[in-house]
Amino acid sequence: MKKVFGFIMVCALALAFVACGGGKAKEEALAKAKLDSTRVADSVAMVVAVAEMNAKATADSIAAAAMAQAKADSIAALATKKKK
Repeated sequence: MKKVFGFIMVCALALAFVACGGGKAKEEALAKAKLDSTRVADSVAMVVAVAEMNAKATADSIAAAAMAQAKADSIAALATKKKK
């Protein structure tokens, strides 16, 4: 009976150590995961911002080219009217 009681006590003590351990590691893992997800979100936001800036720059240059073409067309039309 003493051996059974001793065995149960050792198992209970081992279970207590296993059950209580690892709390800090789990918290650190959660904090690291949150930091990593924040970095990813920041990176995605940066990529989206750059893409938007590139799209705006492209649209602006297309608009500028269209305005230049329209100006050139109006100058050409005016020049042909003066020759007649």
